[in-house]
Amino acid sequence: MSSSPTTGPRRTALDALHRSLGATMTDFAGWDMPLRYGSERDEHLAVRTRAGLFDLSHMGEITVTGPQAAALLDHALVGNIGGVKTARARYTMICREDGGILDDLIVYRLADTEYLVVANASNAQVVLDALVERSAGFDAEVRDDRDAYALLAVQGPQSPGILASLTDADLDGLKYYAGLPGTVAGVPALIARTGYTGEDGFELFVKPEHAVELWQALTKAGEGAGLVPCGLSCRDTLRLEAGMPLYGHELSTALTPFDAGLGRVVKFEKEGDFVGRAALAEAAERAASAPPRVLVGLIAEGRRVPRAGYPVVADGKVIGEVTSGAPSPTLGKPLAMAYVDAEHSAPGTAGVGVDIRGSHEPYEVVALPFYKRQK
Repeated sequence: MSSSPTTGPRRTALDALHRSLGATMTDFAGWDMPLRYGSERDEHLAVRTRAGLFDLSHMGEITVTGPQAAALLDHALVGNIGGVKTARARYTMICREDGGILDDLIVYRLADTEYLVVANASNAQVVLDALVERSAGFDAEVRDDRDAYALLAVQGPQSPGILASLTDADLDGLKYYAGLPGTVAGVPALIARTGYTGEDGFELFVKPEHAVELWQALTKAGEGAGLVPCGLSCRDTLRLEAGMPLYGHELSTALTPFDAGLGRVVKFEKEGDFVGRAALAEAAERAASAPPRVLVGLIAEGRRVPRAGYPVVADGKVIGEVTSGAPSPTLGKPLAMAYVDAEHSAPGTAGVGVDIRGSHEPYEVVALPFYKRQK
């Protein structure tokens, strides 16, 4: 599934298939990944209105097992992982001792003493190393399973129907942030109702040797529903519209979960100490009294597109910085997420702009997310 470091980026089990489909490939976090197959706008709109098929095999899977697996994860992560029921999942974070975010994660409880931790591709090794280090003294094993899985995602309003035609798993009973073992097109899979697009959808964890077979089965099943292959470019605009953070943009070691407006993932009420607890308690107090900067949405009044790092301005002063920006295929306008000074963070705040190469372009401050699907 992977190539040696001397031969360049790692390749997923679907690499040859992507190339046969004419994908534009790009190096992402050390992996050669499809950026787009044709028009990224068309791929984006397919996910919003029909369905899209993604290869996410670059994500980092880490299995934690043993009698004290839950206790280890409660110590190592900020969430209450021991409280997650079997076959359910939890969005959480792993932080440094100073409260800085090392990564945001999804943790699936597969069995009473077995968990699957899914890290971002760029941070998978960092998360693995931290979990191994933090496992000292716990009766639990941390296993690097990055080469044990390929990960496919089918996302969009037509995805339940497409998947239902290939499995007898109880999809209707599968709640958001839940996962169950099943068979899809004859392939054993962990079927998870999770995603990063703002739409209903599923992520399918399978053995790499089954990835091509499953991709082809999903493609065939989705023909009548308008399913198209999708690359990382539209995945980014979909998550931006849905107000979902991306590590390295909205999240970093310089920020705590409270700085990012995600303090809800930190569970102080759980038993025992956890890494970063004291620093995060201080961060919670600061956020409650006077947050220095707040993550907001910005919608352009004009057509110029903001990019990460561009200054946000008001009254001739810099009041913040864009973390993510792109044209929105759904709204038809450029969008951005940005950290801005608290006094300029209220929706509708007047006089806010983005400095785009010396020109202060007007932007409307809005609450996140920009887009929310109709249930």
